Amino acid sequence: MSTYVLVPGMCHGGWCFEPLPEGLRAHGHRVLTVTPTGLSERAHLLTSTVNLDTHVTDVLALLEAERVDDAVLVGHSYGGMVVGSVADRAPERVRGLVYLDAFVPRDGDSCWSLTTDEQREWYLGVDDSGFAVPPLPFFDPRATAHPLATLLQRARITGPGPDCPRTYVYATRWPGLSPFAATYERLREDPAWTVHALDSAHNLMRDAPAELERILLDAG
Repeated sequence: MSTYVLVPGMCHGGWCFEPLPEGLRAHGHRVLTVTPTGLSERAHLLTSTVNLDTHVTDVLALLEAERVDDAVLVGHSYGGMVVGSVADRAPERVRGLVYLDAFVPRDGDSCWSLTTDEQREWYLGVDDSGFAVPPLPFFDPRATAHPLATLLQRARITGPGPDCPRTYVYATRWPGLSPFAATYERLREDPAWTVHALDSAHNLMRDAPAELERILLDAG
């Protein structure tokens, strides 16, 4: 049995992974879904000080409270910044890393530095608060504004991270240039990584659920 810890992308809560947790649990695994501070049912905690470190601390605190020392960390989109940082800070608690069409940070990287100009334009379209990025019109109605500081803060990756399997899942159906294309190209020839390219839009959980479940079971 593995413990899967699922971290969502921008503007989303743990609900975005449904029905994936149900399928993993049916195979006997433990699944914990994360809603980062300031998002979804925790939107009332959104302030200008919520940054990447805040969301990393959310996951570290969950691992501690739930006594998890066998985590398969799964990050979707922005969530890759979080799981990559968590793995650096608590490698002894991690047995696998899975990035779902996500950023894979190296030391000093941020979402801002890794993404495309089109995505940066979205980031800067902050709402009236001046520090939160509103969800795009086609997002799930449950999506909420995302703290801008999480996208600008640079990741601090100080060590080699855990010695564990690393999996990357790339979604090929973007309407234009994928913000994750450079990450995919960097990793696809790296023997330390297992890389998949799925015929799916960015929301892999919705558009490729069966393939995604198989990949996660293999990673666990």
